[in-house]
Amino acid sequence: MLCLWVSTSQSNSKTMLPLKSTSYTIKAMSDCLFCEIVAGNIPCKKVEETDTLLAFEDINPVAPIHVLVIPKTHIADVLGITDNHSSVIADMYSMVNKIAKDRGLDKMGFRLVVNNGSEAGQTVFHLHFHLLGGRPMAWPPG
Repeated sequence: MLCLWVSTSQSNSKTMLPLKSTSYTIKAMSDCLFCEIVAGNIPCKKVEETDTLLAFEDINPVAPIHVLVIPKTHIADVLGITDNHSSVIADMYSMVNKIAKDRGLDKMGFRLVVNNGSEAGQTVFHLHFHLLGGRPMAWPPG
């Protein structure tokens, strides 16, 4: 599914809603960088892809291995996750597991980061996991 905003015909408010209903106007989320990557309008170095997820190399890596794992459906942040997203969230963890093993991180360790909100360092408001590895990680982060 492409990342789409829908707005009700009764108001000007925008929200993410299931696209089953015919009483909604569909608007492309052209302002979301990751939605543009999912749509193929912006290139990326793909690592893995399924029907619901995309993983690609971060363009500003902070570790030798820095992969982003995103849902193809737009979820703005952790607070936007609902019960309807449980399958895609589980799939994100499975994809992290596969990539970590493929890159040898299962033997050396890795960090999985999710930033939520600008104060936490989220710069793209589309849910994503940062898979970081290939170097020692300090604690506390930030």
